[in-house]
Amino acid sequence: MNDSSERKFEIETKLEKELGNLNLLKERVNKSSNLTKGITNILSSFEHRLARLEETILPVYNETGNLQRQQENIERTLLALEHVISFYSVSQEVEPIIRMGPGPSQNGIPTLEPFLRAMDRLQSALEYFEKNNPQSVELENVTTLFTSGGDALNREFKDILCRHSKPVPPITLLDIVGADEDTSGEDAPPSLSHFPDAVIQELVCIADWLIAHNHDDYMNTYSKVRAKVMMKSLTQLREQQKAHSGGSTHGLNMAGSPLLRQKFQNRHETPNRRASKRIQHVLEKKANKMLLKASQTLEQSTGLTFGPRRASSHFAEQREDVVDDVEMENYLVCVMAVQRLMQSERLLMAGIIPLSHQPRILEAIVSEAMDSIVQEGENIAVRAKRCINRQEYGAVLVIFPILKHLLTIRPEFEKIVEGCDYNVRSKFASILNTLHSTGAKALEDLIESIRADPSTQLPKDGTVHELTSNVLVFLEQLLDYTDTIAGVLEKEPAYAAALHHAGLANRPERARALLGIYVKKVVSQLNTTLLSKSDLYGDVAVRSVFRLNNNHYVLKALQRSGLAELVQLTEVDCQQLYHDMIQQHKKDYTQSWSRVLNYISTVDDIPSTVLQSGKLRDRDRNTIKEKFAGFNKEMEEMAKVQRGYSIPDVELRESLKRDNKEYILPKYNAFYEKYANLQFTKNPEKYVKYTSVQVSAMIDRFFDVAA
Repeated sequence: MNDSSERKFEIETKLEKELGNLNLLKERVNKSSNLTKGITNILSSFEHRLARLEETILPVYNETGNLQRQQENIERTLLALEHVISFYSVSQEVEPIIRMGPGPSQNGIPTLEPFLRAMDRLQSALEYFEKNNPQSVELENVTTLFTSGGDALNREFKDILCRHSKPVPPITLLDIVGADEDTSGEDAPPSLSHFPDAVIQELVCIADWLIAHNHDDYMNTYSKVRAKVMMKSLTQLREQQKAHSGGSTHGLNMAGSPLLRQKFQNRHETPNRRASKRIQHVLEKKANKMLLKASQTLEQSTGLTFGPRRASSHFAEQREDVVDDVEMENYLVCVMAVQRLMQSERLLMAGIIPLSHQPRILEAIVSEAMDSIVQEGENIAVRAKRCINRQEYGAVLVIFPILKHLLTIRPEFEKIVEGCDYNVRSKFASILNTLHSTGAKALEDLIESIRADPSTQLPKDGTVHELTSNVLVFLEQLLDYTDTIAGVLEKEPAYAAALHHAGLANRPERARALLGIYVKKVVSQLNTTLLSKSDLYGDVAVRSVFRLNNNHYVLKALQRSGLAELVQLTEVDCQQLYHDMIQQHKKDYTQSWSRVLNYISTVDDIPSTVLQSGKLRDRDRNTIKEKFAGFNKEMEEMAKVQRGYSIPDVELRESLKRDNKEYILPKYNAFYEKYANLQFTKNPEKYVKYTSVQVSAMIDRFFDVAA
């Protein structure tokens, strides 16, 4: 029971508590409801007031917006009016600037930029009047000033261009051309700079404005001025070369004459500027290179001398159409100078001439200079052809160096004229084609001239024929231009077939093999011609000596120069063939001893029993006397004759003397020992004149005119 009472009491207590909470909640809900109603009333009142305010303010706002828009329209109208009015005053405002022109800066203040701004204002005014008021009188004023200003800019462009376009001094061109040859450790040559940076900037500014306003006449002006300057640079270089060659392009190199060097240095060198040591070294070295090499080779191999050095080719006389080494060097220098000038012109026009117009303008600039170079090259080729027609083949030794160098610079030249007209691009190729055909003609005509050589004068002493020495000296010079000559020969079907037959068509030594094939053809024809000519000799001895000298000279020249290695690429046994010919000629030479041997070889004419008994019959004595007398006479005659023969090569000369001794002395010893001690005469010294030692000494004096 107690538990129930406690439980009931606890429940009643909780119920009272919850009822209290419920009443509190109801009270707060009522209070919240009252607050909500109050706020709703306030908001409704605020909304009503806002609506009345909007009704009052909105007309004012709209009116204010309209007023603001009207103000903006008025301001824009005023600005437009000011802009339009400014067009009517442009001509008056800029006329003094236009009349003054874009000339040089005055008092340190630049005038070009203000002038360009004035021209821009005139352009804007011109566009306005043409569009909005084409009948306006002001349009005529603006147009006149704008045209005048455009003409002034064109004149200013030309004035600046002419004022600063100076020919490149010859000394600068020579330094640049000779830069690759510099081995002296001097400072690098100056770069080719035509204008100061400030001048280039002015030209670019004017050019930009002219192009932007469709004034492209300035490009023609630019091309004419720069073409004239380029030609003047080339002309001055040629005048310098002419002065340094003694006043003639066919004369001697100035470096060969101290008086001429001093004279022209005093006349042509400017103060504080010395001549380029580099280019002088190059020209001096190259101008005499081939002549010195040719003369030294011939002197060492034949004992012949040229006498005073001459600047003309070894094969050609001093004639007007002979192209000497100095002229060749001068021409190559001019070609390289034109190339360097073309490069500099292409760089110079960047920014001044639009990219799309640069090829056309470059054509106009370089055309005259290129024509000059082409004409000079063709003149050299024509003169060389005349020399070749006269069988003066030394002229080709000038053609090949030129051709070699032009082929070397051809890729760079083609890069410079890339995009230019075909007529300009083909000019360089025309020089190459002309020189190529001239070189090919010279090479083939040389073989034909050897075959048809008309000379009948043979050296009396049987020495090396002039034709042989000339041909071999010529062939040696070709080594310096192996690749160039290979390019000429490979276009000939016969050479291409020979190269293919040797299996060298695609080998690295193709070029050397082609030159070797040509050398083989030349020396083969030379040998045939010399054999034919040698038949004119009546004496077998001098004929054999002549053939020996020439074959030995050819072999040694081929070996010494390295030409033999080239020939062996396609003709392996070429040297052995010459050795065999030399041995055969030596064998033929021994026939010259036949008359001598006729007296000492028939040793059985007298019976041995008679010789052993020592009792000679008169007939036997006379026979022995005839043998000794005949030997003495023939030996003395032979010694006299063969002392006059010439064998310039020491090795060959001593070899032939040794062969003579080995051939004749054993036979003479046998004869001498058999008959010399017999009592066949009362005057033995009259008949027994020579011992073997004395005969050997006589042979030692063969081929020595001074003995």
